[in-house]
Amino acid sequence: MSRILVIDLETTGFLQQGGKIIEVGIVGLNLETGAKKILFNELCHERPITRKEVEDSWIVKNSTITLEAIQKSKQLIHLKPTIQAILDKYPTGATAFNNAFDFGFMEDRGFVFPKKLACPMKLSTDICKIPNRNGYAGYKWPNFEEAHKHFFGETGYIEQHRGADDAFYEADLVYKLYQLGIFKL
Repeated sequence: MSRILVIDLETTGFLQQGGKIIEVGIVGLNLETGAKKILFNELCHERPITRKEVEDSWIVKNSTITLEAIQKSKQLIHLKPTIQAILDKYPTGATAFNNAFDFGFMEDRGFVFPKKLACPMKLSTDICKIPNRNGYAGYKWPNFEEAHKHFFGETGYIEQHRGADDAFYEADLVYKLYQLGIFKL
């Protein structure tokens, strides 16, 4: 069976800087048909977390996520068994756009992946061919909007920076890369 997971997290910052997970989105993708289904879509919080940390975070300033919604959310620790059960039901594997970021946070929090698949961001780099700035060699890693535009054209798509919504559209890119023989199991 060619069913995989596409995961997207929203956080208050980077892992190395003490960022906290505040949203988890997981989409199931059938690589044979392209069919997608949102399997998990929850705001959450981790302790300790401060009001200032949330209010000053890039994600709260650039998405529809609010301090109030995070305050009312469940603790990630209480959602962990449900999330892990979803991961376990997909032995074919999981991916994420910039999976080093998402998988790094999840593994740091004790999640175990039956199989980690290739990163669609990295797989798209040499296809999108976006020049690096400041004279660096090679191409820059595309952000998701850049990759989406390259593969699907000017559709007016704007990334919402919300877990399940982002994962839902990222699944389209994974499916396209799979169809092109670039994303492999």
